[in-house]
Amino acid sequence: MKPVRCAIYTRKSSEEGLEQDFNSLDAQYGACSAYVASQASEGWVLLKDRYDDGGLSGGTLERPALQRLLMDIAAGKVDIVVVYKVDRLTRSLLDFARLVEALDKAGTSFVSITQSFNTTTSMGRLTLNMLLSFAQFEREVTAERIRDKLAASKARGMWMGGTPPLGYEPNGRSLAIVEEHADLVRLIFQLYLDLGTVRGVCDELDRRGIVKPVRIFKTGKQRGGRPFGRGELYALLSNPIYIGRIRHKGVLHQGLHPAIIDMSVWDAVQQQLKDQRSGERHIRSAAHRSLLAGKLVDENGQPLVASHASKGAQRYRYYVSRDLQLGEKNADGLRIPAAEIEKLICDRLAERLDDPVALIEQVNPGHPLSDSISNIITICRDTAGMLRGSDLNAIAGLIATLIQQITVRRDGLTIALNAKGITGLLQIGHPADDAPKIEMGIPVKLKRAGFALRLVLPNGNAALPQTDDRLLKTIAIARQWWKQLVADPKLRIADLAAANATTESWVTRVLRLAFLDPAIVQQIIAGTAPVALTFDSLRAPDAIPALWSAQRALHQISIAR
Repeated sequence: MKPVRCAIYTRKSSEEGLEQDFNSLDAQYGACSAYVASQASEGWVLLKDRYDDGGLSGGTLERPALQRLLMDIAAGKVDIVVVYKVDRLTRSLLDFARLVEALDKAGTSFVSITQSFNTTTSMGRLTLNMLLSFAQFEREVTAERIRDKLAASKARGMWMGGTPPLGYEPNGRSLAIVEEHADLVRLIFQLYLDLGTVRGVCDELDRRGIVKPVRIFKTGKQRGGRPFGRGELYALLSNPIYIGRIRHKGVLHQGLHPAIIDMSVWDAVQQQLKDQRSGERHIRSAAHRSLLAGKLVDENGQPLVASHASKGAQRYRYYVSRDLQLGEKNADGLRIPAAEIEKLICDRLAERLDDPVALIEQVNPGHPLSDSISNIITICRDTAGMLRGSDLNAIAGLIATLIQQITVRRDGLTIALNAKGITGLLQIGHPADDAPKIEMGIPVKLKRAGFALRLVLPNGNAALPQTDDRLLKTIAIARQWWKQLVADPKLRIADLAAANATTESWVTRVLRLAFLDPAIVQQIIAGTAPVALTFDSLRAPDAIPALWSAQRALHQISIAR
């Protein structure tokens, strides 16, 4: 008689009692081994390996012993799996179905000794499914009871466990203040009110050498001792625990613990946070989505992540090097205005689609064009129109299809096209897997302009027209001051400086802008002036010659006639 190899699986949900010499796992194993011995006449033989999972829930299959058992089953080492009760194996009907499928695939049976089930029969499967349904029902009811108890306890202001926030330590079902850490919390709130931005608070804490306090847990694990991140500071500044409240599912309840922050300070901080957020909710809509998210990397292969800064309801989007985003000290990364690089990429893709024959020769040179060229031209024309349009959801989908990656260097951009995506869009055959990579270069330079880098085309113009508000405001002031000087011959430069609380040198530099070529001013208003034409570039004494033609030649500006 061929021996029937039996493996016993045991499980206990909690760790309570596992330290005893004879625990629940041993009891299950003993009962199962006795049952196997009783079936010796049928050729049942108990395997030496034990499969015990202690302190693990039956709601998941990610259990070490169970995974080891499944590997042995797949390897053909087990004929029958023996358990004390069905719910020792799993409490999930879906998981049980997966286990039965794995057992059937390997030709392995399943036996529960207290319920006398065998999965080799259809009646056994039916009864097991019914039992597991009740086991899962019991598990879900238990979870509901726990959630209801948690909600009721938080409504009474009780602390229900977890890592205590900075400034507190657990005190039964409440929290007690740790004065040393509470002083740090108060400092962070005050710094935010003084500096106005979370980034400023982060930099100031770093400048003072203040790091997160070290915490040692019961397990011996240690956390803290590192600089604060901006995300952590946002969470701290908006946590109502510091005004003695407990938050549960968006509802605040009066807590049993004492407050660290005064209500007046809290209200001022929340208002400031609100003012600096992204303004109204509509700015999170598709009109402000980052079209190139996940596609951009720098020349070192580091990703550029989507970020933004807000001023009131105005949102300024950027793609930022990861080190800058994480606030790394002395990070030399990139911060590129999102709208500029998105428009440049979309324009270049549309231009490439304007010549479908050249595009096909590049992505799939062997494809015959005679039968499908009319359809391809239509698809390319429609796709180019969408890239030049305003449907940002459609544009984002096209970028995901057409582009594999965009590398940003100081002297240009390189777009790695997705050949399979392009051929799929054009409904032509895919290129071979070993086909060479298809790249498209864009000659553009990165020029620093204040907070971010600007994309400058070879002709000196920006990739996206952008008005220099500071320069326009200064030109307006210059013209106003010149009108005052012309209207009153007795008015002097010193009088203007005194009236405007500034210096004579500053008034003199500003006044030169009153004589700037009107055609150049029109380009500044339209945002089409060269990126290098800024107020700083016009401050030099010889930056604005008397002749308008000389001004254009000096600043390399061409005026259409």
